[in-house]
Amino acid sequence: MIAWPETLPLPTVEGYGIQPGDAILRTEMEAGPARQRRRFTQVPSRVSVRWIMRRDQFALFEAWYRWQAKEGGAWFEIELLGGLGLLTQEARFTRQFQAQLLGGTLWEIRSELEIRERPVLDEGLLNLLLSEDAQGIITVSNSLYVLMHQTLPQRLY
Repeated sequence: MIAWPETLPLPTVEGYGIQPGDAILRTEMEAGPARQRRRFTQVPSRVSVRWIMRRDQFALFEAWYRWQAKEGGAWFEIELLGGLGLLTQEARFTRQFQAQLLGGTLWEIRSELEIRERPVLDEGLLNLLLSEDAQGIITVSNSLYVLMHQTLPQRLY
């Protein structure tokens, strides 16, 4: 699988948005409440993205988009922001990008990506966090990380 070029910036926070796909089928009834059921277990989400690039970066982006991303139709790996932080996800373009020149030296590129599956907490961790003190678990895990990766290695040397 191709990857987003490391020399290109990640999407900006401004204009960034996530829209989950519809996973529910709703049927209105003549009388009483509507019925709903889950249609799919894996639902792609759409992500609105915006990049600010220098001229040389934009030239690289255009060539990468055309040749490696196959005019936006190929799946690629890119780091995107979500509830779990900045994670590598599989994405592809859902429409052609739009580029606008800013101030004569920078380019603003806008588009929309489709991601295969939005990373979320698994059900076991969700149940744990709902039944326990979530902030306490995070604090303990941060303390454990510092102990294992910073404090103990210094004492060994």
